[in-house]
Amino acid sequence: MTKNYENSAPITSSNRENLQADCENCFGLCCVALPFAASVDFAMDKNAGQPCNNLQSDFRCGVHTSLRQRGFRGCTVYDCFGAGQKVSQVTYGGRDWRQAPESAKEMYAVFPTMWQLHELLWYLNEAMTLQAARPIHSELCLALEETERLTDLSPDALLELDVSAYRAKINVLLLRTSELVRADIESHTKNSRTGRKKTYGRGADLMGAKLKGADLRGANLRGAYLIAADLRNADLRGADLIGADLRDTNLSGANLSESIFLSQAQINAAKGDTHTQLPSSLTPPPHWTTIGA
Repeated sequence: MTKNYENSAPITSSNRENLQADCENCFGLCCVALPFAASVDFAMDKNAGQPCNNLQSDFRCGVHTSLRQRGFRGCTVYDCFGAGQKVSQVTYGGRDWRQAPESAKEMYAVFPTMWQLHELLWYLNEAMTLQAARPIHSELCLALEETERLTDLSPDALLELDVSAYRAKINVLLLRTSELVRADIESHTKNSRTGRKKTYGRGADLMGAKLKGADLRGANLRGAYLIAADLRNADLRGADLIGADLRDTNLSGANLSESIFLSQAQINAAKGDTHTQLPSSLTPPPHWTTIGA
């Protein structure tokens, strides 16, 4: 049953479900608004604003259960952070791009902006739950409220928003949060007998790195390139993984239960198994069941 958003309370980050994709209440925006090119992740080319050939009249994917087998791995990785249903049911009041083709182009342009705002809501919401970030709790709260307000703007106002500048502003707070959390982790592990931990900077090139069993507690892995890296049984508690590229990263047996700023899209892009420990807000993707430890 499709939700009725018309008389419901505004979508806010107070409910984490609102920051997760609800395809039943979206007009297939990721399948229309976004472009993709034939590659290992997509079986064909598609321009922005062009409906995917697999999109049905009810806005559902006709090959959803076999996307990976059909060459659409990229679709199984993508996550809109709930922006799809917000644009569909709130910004445009449930009137889809087929019903109102005159607003279709505008809707497609609004969607990426809303996606970025919802991504920031995801991170800010998490930051508010971190005990080590209590010293900046009031600042985080104000940023959360402001970001929520922006998601309720009209389409015209959303298109005028300098979302890149706003992301940079919020990132200052997220970085401070990261520093507080990682400093707290360091203070609790400085007497560890596991040996001196490796340190990495933002955007570190760790493609294919052999880090099996590594102690990466409190590591700065912001924007790190971890493509196809071996992180089996690694300890990543307290590690900042915001923006890290985890495509084909082997997380089998790894402990990410307290990693910060990790998203479902990153997990979907990685490899893992039943022994991989994740934050409670994330779920193992179906394809992990075929991965060995």
